[in-house]
Amino acid sequence: MIIGKQGSATVATLVLVPLDNLSWRTFQPSQIPLGAWVAEAHLALADLARRLVRGPLGFCLSLSITQVDPLFAPRGEDHADSRSSNYVETGWIDLDGNFEQYWSVRGKNLRQNVRKQKSKLVTEGRTVEMRSLTDPSHLAQAVERYGALESAGWKGQQGTAIHRDNAQGKFYRRLLEDAARRGEAVVYEYLFDGQVVASNLCLQRKGTLVVLKTTYDESIDYYSPAVLLRYDELASLYHGKSVRRLEYYGRMMDWHTKWTGNKRQLYHLTLYRWPLLKPLAEWRRRRTVSPTAAHDH
Repeated sequence: MIIGKQGSATVATLVLVPLDNLSWRTFQPSQIPLGAWVAEAHLALADLARRLVRGPLGFCLSLSITQVDPLFAPRGEDHADSRSSNYVETGWIDLDGNFEQYWSVRGKNLRQNVRKQKSKLVTEGRTVEMRSLTDPSHLAQAVERYGALESAGWKGQQGTAIHRDNAQGKFYRRLLEDAARRGEAVVYEYLFDGQVVASNLCLQRKGTLVVLKTTYDESIDYYSPAVLLRYDELASLYHGKSVRRLEYYGRMMDWHTKWTGNKRQLYHLTLYRWPLLKPLAEWRRRRTVSPTAAHDH
């Protein structure tokens, strides 16, 4: 961990891991949507990385800052010793106006699907409820219920689902319980007849809600439980007024575009100790991905 200070004040913190003996990058486990670093807004990320490459990292040839959000570190032009590259586009929703205004401009198919599913549930006499859980004492069971849903679906078949007893399940339980003690965690659950059929694990701070993970009961996909949860969740957020922005931070998928037209490009930033290393690295990168090089290798 690198901690940057100006006088006695901490102005930057980065968690870094070595790529090899001469290169470093930000710590980037799959559970974190952005690279593990924070800095004061007045510190340009490229200048910060440049100082690290030529200073506390010793004889370091390159440093990669991964999955950077331009909302916090605007993407500038490449320089002789720097290179930025696209990561993924991500979507968000600004909760401007009221929910009725927001919903009226969504696509016809989405609005009809929600109306159809809600009518079907009423006709069948199903009891439907959305609840939000924020008490730390409730979140362990919420994560357990989430894991049970996810484990029963395709992620369970692939072995990537969270579960109360695996490392991911324990991670999310601790993350949400710790955040809840600061008033910064919420789990939204959608229930049919008292049974959880969809769930969103979320963090919130200063008017922004981040959806970390979402799952639903795939055996009743014909009811669109995840869609109904998103609908009621957004209606609740609009009416509550405390959240003004909802962030997804995952790769923008087709379903995201039905809920928002907003998108921005996350990116990676690499700084080189000397400018001459940049074309060398780009040559090696092209050679690695070329079919001929792959065959020779």
